Parts: sequence; structure tokens; C-alpha cells
Amino acid sequence: MISNTKCECGHQNPVGTVLCEACGKPLDEKEWNSSENLEMRYDGVARRSQRVSPGVIDKVWNFFSSVKIAIYLIVLTLLGAMLGTIFPQESTFLNIDASTYYQEKYGTAGNIYYRLGLSHTYESWWFVTLLVMIGASLVICSLDRVLPLYKALTRQKIRKHRQFLTRQKLTLSTEVEQEPEEWVARIVQPLRKKGYRVRTDGGALLAEKHRFSRWGPYVIHIGLIIFLLAVLARGLPGLNMDQHLAFPQGETVRIPDTSLYLKNEKFTAEFYTAEEMPEEFRDRKVLPKLYETKAVLYECTADCGDPSKEPQLAEVARHDIQVNSPLSYKGLKAYQFDYDLTPVLRSVQPDLVNKATGESYGKFKLDMKNPERSFKAGPYTLELKEKYMDFGLNDEGRPVSKSPYPNAPAFLFLISGPELPAGGQQYFYFPKQVDKEQFQQNAINDKLGGGGRFLEFEVGSMSDVDFSESTTYLNVRVDRAMPFVWIGAGIVMLGLILGFYWQHRRIWLIVEGGRLVLGGHTNKNWFGFRRELVFILEKVDMTVDEKSLDNGGGLA
Repeated sequence: MISNTKCECGHQNPVGTVLCEACGKPLDEKEWNSSENLEMRYDGVARRSQRVSPGVIDKVWNFFSSVKIAIYLIVLTLLGAMLGTIFPQESTFLNIDASTYYQEKYGTAGNIYYRLGLSHTYESWWFVTLLVMIGASLVICSLDRVLPLYKALTRQKIRKHRQFLTRQKLTLSTEVEQEPEEWVARIVQPLRKKGYRVRTDGGALLAEKHRFSRWGPYVIHIGLIIFLLAVLARGLPGLNMDQHLAFPQGETVRIPDTSLYLKNEKFTAEFYTAEEMPEEFRDRKVLPKLYETKAVLYECTADCGDPSKEPQLAEVARHDIQVNSPLSYKGLKAYQFDYDLTPVLRSVQPDLVNKATGESYGKFKLDMKNPERSFKAGPYTLELKEKYMDFGLNDEGRPVSKSPYPNAPAFLFLISGPELPAGGQQYFYFPKQVDKEQFQQNAINDKLGGGGRFLEFEVGSMSDVDFSESTTYLNVRVDRAMPFVWIGAGIVMLGLILGFYWQHRRIWLIVEGGRLVLGGHTNKNWFGFRRELVFILEKVDMTVDEKSLDNGGGLA
């Protein structure tokens, strides 16, 4: 690293500066004696990451300011993203038990995949950490470079040291007969016609154009930072939701984490007839022609958080949801995802009877999802102790609900009243006949009630059973961060356009003692710049061969 140096022009240069910020003279003795083209990326201005004795903060800064580290982080993130594509992510499924699904579907490899947490790769702490580190690298890389670049470009001096000019990639040194000010005045007009902004200082000149193109990479960085922040923000509560929800026909279901409710008024499914089916699918598969949900969206206006009260709802939107035609309201979209034509039980009205005498004590309504906690049937009181929407047994043999949907509903009651024990008698009830037989309801109740059990729940007819004919599954999405994703992508595109379609071109010129010394620099497209420079010199009656402008360093 270079020590703090005062140039012969009188300018005091900070530590790490390679070229004098004022006149461009090389400050290092080794650099002074070299004949190679000068490094012009920041016109020799030092970056913070080039400090001589870095502290702890500087070392962290240096780590994240390294382009090599940024590339490593990007590669690691890409590899992590690839791991997430080996098997489907948990979020792509509607209703599964991930702890068993991956092993049952993909064997040992699937079980290892789940145990390693790769089934939710993109929400994992390590993947999010990699994204945060890439964002930090983008910010620090940009600041480490954009500040010296801004300083170099906004403080450019017109008169430069002769060695600064002769070590550019394009140079010219020739004898001239006119006075310095007169010769400089002649070349100003041709330069301006080519779009250059020209400044003069006696016999010295600085002409440049398209300086804004140098900010292209940093505009890209800003866009990427906004893009990454938007992606990370999607994990914050309220900014993003992507859920698959079941809406039985005729039911109004609350959309989680919102004050909105959606009702499936009617679901319609139409299928292709045998004549309409393609030949290869005929008699093999039934294909839907149309499936549509007549949906009504409500917003809760009162009693929203009180489970003991019915929420007051106001209609805010209505739409017939079809594939690629979602219901949309204030950033929320409900897409048609799937359907199930299996009837779903909503409520039953069982009758409490004495199985010994046949006496009926009365009916009560039992809702599957939101049942009351206590019922009266004649002289008996029925208290609901447990509810299982999808009854099953865990590894320890204890009752559990395998899903939130009423696939196999079961209820545990405590019955109190005449001729029963003082503490009451437990009774397990399965509304569906198939579940009664599968889970052996009578055997369970005989064990719970002992030999003296005489009460039963019976459903007399189908008029006491209420069910929805079908269930529609909707993909409900809220993504308030998506506009910022598009803004970030748009800014990235702007930066790419700035960097690809324009080049920053600069020409320095000094006329002293009858000799003209010219130096030219651009950040890219040296061939076009060379042709343009030859054309400008021809306008002042100076014939120059294009190759004679090359300064040994070659054209990039």
C-alpha cells in the first residue's frame, strides 16, 4: 500500500492513492518507472478495502467487499437452491403429513431429505442467511467502489501530468506550429459536434461524454438489493401468504391471518363426453372441461376476534373463479386449484336413546367444525370433551386428529344424568357409519362405560344429516412485496441498458513548447473510440493512422 504522499503539483493525496488525484502523476516509484498502461478504474483513487492497517470493522468490510467472496456466496446459494429441487417442497402440497410422506413416496432418500430440512429449503435459516450475505456483499461492494469513482469523476482536473497522458491506451504526441490556446480552440467545435462536454485551461483540454454509463453496474446493484429485500420481506407476517384452503359448498370459511371470509356458494364441474375426448384418452381417463367456484368474499366488520359471537360480515367482492380467472381484492387473489366431489359431512342431529327400552330423550345438532360444548337431551346433559376432525392414533396409541378436515370426525362426550355414575359416563361418537365399524365404536364405548352402558346415539334418517355435495380447493395468495420485486427487476434492466449501450469516453490534451500530447480513455469499445478520435483530428487537418494511436497496451 502507498503512504500518504504529496505530489509535485502540491496536492496532498490520501493513503492508498496510486495516481495523484489532481494531475494524474503516478505516486509509487515502481509505477513511475513502468511503461505499462495506467490502471484507470478509479483514476488511482484508493478504496476503503485497501487500508494499510485495517481494524476489525475494516476486516469485515474487506471480506464483503471482495468480488471473489461474492461469487462464492452466489455459487453456494445456487447449489442450495438446486438441493431444494431434488424432491417437491412441502409448500407445493395441499394436505400431507411431511414426517411420513417423503419416506413413503421416495424411500430412504426422501426420509434423509426431510430430516435434513431440505423439504422447506427456501424458508430455511441457512438459505435466508446466504441471501442476506449476498445483499450485504452487494451493498459493501458498491459503497467500496462507488465512493472513489464518484470522487474521481467529479473532481477531474483539466491539466494532467504528461506521463498520465502518454500511458493511456490511446495516445498521440506530435509537433504543432500554432499557439497552444489557438490550437485548443480549433478542436473544441469538432469535439462538441460529437457530443463531448469540453473544458479548457489555456493550452490544456478535457473532453468527455456519457459519464452516466459508469453508474450502470451500481444501478444494477441497487436493483438487486431492492429485489433481495423484497424477497426477504415476503417472509414477514402480513406481507405474503400462499395457502391452499378447502371451501366446502355452502360454507363460509375464514382466510387465516386476515379479516376476510370466503363463501363457496356453488361449485360446478363439467366433464368431456366420450365423443369429445381425444382418442388416446377415451375410456381411460375422465377429463374436466370446466370447474368453477361461485365465490363471495366478505370482510368482518364486528365481533371478529370473539369466538363466542358470530362475526358480522359485509360483502366486498363476488366472482366466478375458474382456472386462470382468480377472485381479486386489495392484493388478495384466490385461484382455482383443485376440487373434490366427495360429499363432506357438515352436521348431524343424533337422538339420545335408551337401547334397553327404546325410549328417546331428544335430538341435538352437532356441527363438525364448531360444535357447542354442552347439550341437553331430556334429563341428560352431554358435555363435549374432545373433538377429532380426522381421527387416528399416534405411535403411542393415543387419539389424534390427522388433519383439519372432517374426513373421519369423532367426538368424546361426558354424559351425566339418572342411573349414571356420579362423575358421568364417557361416550365416543363417530357420525359416519364407516368410521363406526372401522374404529369399533361399540367396543370403545363398552370399555369406557363398563357393563352398565344403556345409552346410544342414533340418527333416524338422512333428513338429520347435513353435508356439502363437493369441496373446492383454492390457492389464496397475498404478495405485497411483489411490486418491489418488479421495481428491483426494472432498475436492474435500466442499469444493464446504461452499461451496454453507452461508453464513458475521455480525451485529455496538452499543447506545450510546440508539442501536442493527447491521451484517450474509455471503459469499453476501444475500436469505436479510436475511429471517432481519428475523425475528430481530421477535422483540424491532422491526418493520423488509427494504429499509430495504440500505446502498446493493446485494445480491450
